[in-house]
Amino acid sequence: MRTRVRGWRWRRNPLRRRSDVVEAWTVLAVAVLLLLAAPLAGAVVGWWAHGDAQAVADEQRADRHRVRAEVTGQVPDSPPTVQGGRERSYRVAVRWTEAGATRTAIARVPAGTDRGDMVDVWFDSRGRSVAPPPDGTAIWQHTLTMGACGAGGAIAVILLGHSVVRAAAHRHRLSEWERDWALTEPQWTRRRA
Repeated sequence: MRTRVRGWRWRRNPLRRRSDVVEAWTVLAVAVLLLLAAPLAGAVVGWWAHGDAQAVADEQRADRHRVRAEVTGQVPDSPPTVQGGRERSYRVAVRWTEAGATRTAIARVPAGTDRGDMVDVWFDSRGRSVAPPPDGTAIWQHTLTMGACGAGGAIAVILLGHSVVRAAAHRHRLSEWERDWALTEPQWTRRRA
């Protein structure tokens, strides 16, 4: 039956090696970094991602405009396309009135739309049909995802660094034991080295 003694690496002990002390301090540093640095890294990355996503959304809102249009084209019978995880949509002809003039264009409309339905479509400054700008929910989803990825990346770097230090300490510990055994073995076994 094994008995574990807590904190043995910290106490004065003839069996304690320098590598044991280094490993104990490394474990303490890793614990502090995991509790403080990883959440801080996630918060910083999330804050940066929120500002970046908000700037992109503001730029898109300035460039895009929404119009209420009537679907005039024939809605295809084939399954709609999926654009990057967004709502399924069809590309059909739509018509709307803007500044007293009737305009037509090909635009993406949601799945389930029939001819004659009124839909909201978005166009950029060049008149191309585009997706709507991200709303507050999409911005916060992006923020939380990037923050979680930042914290996860920090955790991975910390644990990778810990495994490197631990492997080096283990190699050093084995070499210390080999050196000490080379001195002790001839006395213990009464053999000559």
